Amino acid sequence: METLLQKEKKGVNKVLLAAMLIAVLLVAGGIWLWSFQPTIEEQKQQALEGAHLEGSPEFENYTKEIIISTDTNRTIESPTGLGTISMMIHSDIRNKGDKTVNGLQVKVSVVDRFNEVIKEKKVMVVPNQVGKLGLNETIHVAVPMDGFNKEADRANVRWKVTGIRFE
Repeated sequence: METLLQKEKKGVNKVLLAAMLIAVLLVAGGIWLWSFQPTIEEQKQQALEGAHLEGSPEFENYTKEIIISTDTNRTIESPTGLGTISMMIHSDIRNKGDKTVNGLQVKVSVVDRFNEVIKEKKVMVVPNQVGKLGLNETIHVAVPMDGFNKEADRANVRWKVTGIRFE
């Protein structure tokens, strides 16, 4: 009868403690390894290292060889739950030059009827979407942009090369 009334003391579950300690160490190790990854800005700088940027003397000659055409049939506007408009802008980029492009940054601008910029975004096309853009090759690019007012006059899309690097 005494054994039924006595409660057995339970200790700390050592297996559970060991598992929790291992989990904490794994998470801390993952964060530590992740901290060595370069930031997005550093990655952009590395991708454009040695590139010809806007304002350099050769830039204008090189950018004449890059043809960007907006695919208006595939450009999509859709409302969001926040009452704004989101756009997915499609285009084709063609390298008609005699050098392979391995770094290309473009600026996408949505303008109104008076050519006033409503919203713009810089995008690394090469190497982010493709590894390189060879001679006479064409790539398809899709750029998402959001946060437009419903009343905004989204009349046109302008593309401009802002940085180019060759192999």
